Amino acid sequence: MNSTRPQPIPPLDASSAVPFYRQIYERIRGAITAGLLKPGDRVPSARALMKDLGLARGTIEAAYALLTAEGYLQARGQAGTIVTPGLKARPPLVLLRPVSRGVMAAGFRPESVLPFQMGLPALDAFPRKIWARLGARCVRATQAPDMAHPSVHGLAALRAEIAGYLQVSRGIDCIPSQVFVTSGYRQTMSLIAQALLKEGDRVWVEDPGYPPTRELLGRLRVTPVPVPVDGEGMVVEQGVKRARRARAAVVTPAHQSPLCVSLSLPRRQALLDWASRHQAWIVEDDYDGEYRYTGRPLPALKSLDRDGRVLYAGTFSKVLFPGIRLAYLVVPPALIERFEQVSEVFSGGCPSLTQGIVTAFISEGHFARHIQRMRKLYAERRDAARAGLMDVLGTHMTIDAPPGGMHLILRLKERRSARRLVARLRDDGLSAEALSDWSVGAGAVQALLLGFTNIDSRATAEKLGQRILRLL
Repeated sequence: MNSTRPQPIPPLDASSAVPFYRQIYERIRGAITAGLLKPGDRVPSARALMKDLGLARGTIEAAYALLTAEGYLQARGQAGTIVTPGLKARPPLVLLRPVSRGVMAAGFRPESVLPFQMGLPALDAFPRKIWARLGARCVRATQAPDMAHPSVHGLAALRAEIAGYLQVSRGIDCIPSQVFVTSGYRQTMSLIAQALLKEGDRVWVEDPGYPPTRELLGRLRVTPVPVPVDGEGMVVEQGVKRARRARAAVVTPAHQSPLCVSLSLPRRQALLDWASRHQAWIVEDDYDGEYRYTGRPLPALKSLDRDGRVLYAGTFSKVLFPGIRLAYLVVPPALIERFEQVSEVFSGGCPSLTQGIVTAFISEGHFARHIQRMRKLYAERRDAARAGLMDVLGTHMTIDAPPGGMHLILRLKERRSARRLVARLRDDGLSAEALSDWSVGAGAVQALLLGFTNIDSRATAEKLGQRILRLL
C-alpha cells in the first residue's frame, strides 16, 4: 500500500446538471487514470465524505458501488476502501468529433437556430402550451401495451388521421393501410429504395434540387440523373432524353426545391405518362405544399395518379418542428404488402408517445388551425423580410419572393461567388445556402437562399441586411 492517508475529493459543482454521485465517480476515476491516486491508495470513507460534502450516505455509496463494479476500487472492511492493487488504469477514451468540410455538414443538418436558417418553421409561433398539455395527457394515459415496441408501420390512429387530412387538404384518396410513418425524409427514401430500387438503377432528380437526395441515392448505389428545371418545373423531355428507362423520378411539384416554381399541369401529365409507359415510379416530395400565399395550395401530383405510380412523401418537420422526427409515406394500394414486408426488416418504428401527441394535435383541430395561422404569418414575414433586405441590399442583388415556400432567393448582380459569401455569413453567425451547392452543372446562377420564417419584422430584416452588406 502506497499511503495510508485517504486522498481528498475535489469540490463538487452544485450548479451542474450532473448528479452528485456521478461527479464523485468521475473525480475519483479521473484521479486514478491521471495517476494522482495509485493502486493501494485509500479513498475517503463514505462517512467522511458525508461530513465533508454534506451529502446523503446513499449518494456516496452509489458512486463507490459503481467504481467497485468497474474494478477501480476495492473494499477492505475495517481497513477502508482502496484503489485496486495492481490496477493498470487507462485514460478514458475521448471521442473527438470530426470537422466536416462538406456541404451536407455545413448546411443541411444545422444544430443551432440561426437567422435565415433554411427549412426551419417559425419556432416562436408554435403553440407550445397546447403541445405540452396534449403531451401531459398522453403520458398520463400511457398503459403497459403502449410501452412495448411500436408498430413499424406507424400508430394506427395516426395513420388514419394522416389519411383523412390528405383527403381534405391535398386531394389524395387513400386509406390508412397505405400510410407508413417514418422518422424523416431520409428514412422515407431509404424505405422506397429498399422496396423498389436495386443497385445500378437510374433515378431522375431535379437540377437544381435538394442535395441530400442525390447524396442518399448515391450511398444506396443508385445513380441520380440530373434533370434541368425551368419556370414550369422539371423538364420531362430532358429526363426522357437523358434516361428514358430510369426506374424512378424524385420531384417536388408543389414548390420546387429550391426554385419554388410549381410543376405545370402539362408537365405533370407528361411525367405521369412516362411513368405509366415505362412502369417507373414517381416520388412526390411534398415537403411544404401547405404554404402557398397566392390562392389555395395546389392539389398534389398524387391526386392525378390513376395508374398507381406515385408515392407521396410528406413530413411534419416543416409544419410542426424538425425535432419531432416524424414523416410519412403514402404508397399505391398494390404496394402495401411489399412495404409492410420491407418495414418489418428495415424500420424500427417511431416513438409511440410522439405519435400519440401528433394524433391528438390533428384530431382536435389544432393542426389545421396551426397551418392556417402559419400560412398568414409566413406571407407577412416573407413580405417584411424581402422589403427590409431590399432597403439595404437592393443595389447589389435582386430578391425573388416566390408564391409559396419558406425561403427567399437573392440573386447577386455583381460577379461574386455565392459560396464564398455564404462562408463569410456563417462565420458571422448567419445562415445561408448557395444555389450553386444545389446544382450539378457548373453554370449555376450565383444566388443565396435565405429562410424567412423566423424573421419577425422588416426592422429585423434591415439589421440583418446591414450585416450582409458589411460582408459583401
